[in-house]
Amino acid sequence: VQLVESGGGLVQPGGSLKLSCAASGFTFSRYDMSWYRQAPGKERELVAIITATGGSTNYADSVKGRFTISRDNAKNAVYLQMNSLKLDDTAVYYCRTLYFGRLYWGQGTQVTVSS
Repeated sequence: VQLVESGGGLVQPGGSLKLSCAASGFTFSRYDMSWYRQAPGKERELVAIITATGGSTNYADSVKGRFTISRDNAKNAVYLQMNSLKLDDTAVYYCRTLYFGRLYWGQGTQVTVSS
């Protein structure tokens, strides 16, 4: 199982970014996927989760209405569209899946929101 995030960068408050996570090594369309983030000095926290078919999503209260998780099972990819970014959104963002009882994480992509 391999998860590779991309799309992070430096953005001004109020801006947007779209993160991508490319998955391989497992039958992607059968597994829920999630995005987590970890800010400096803080614990890693769940940002959003999407079911295997994409039919259901859930979000942390802090990002509801601003972030959208989606997936393309034909491309084995999951995305996180982030709008109206705030300073507090600065973190390393990770995608994650649970496969045969084991958690798999990507290497993370840095998102920095700064003026």
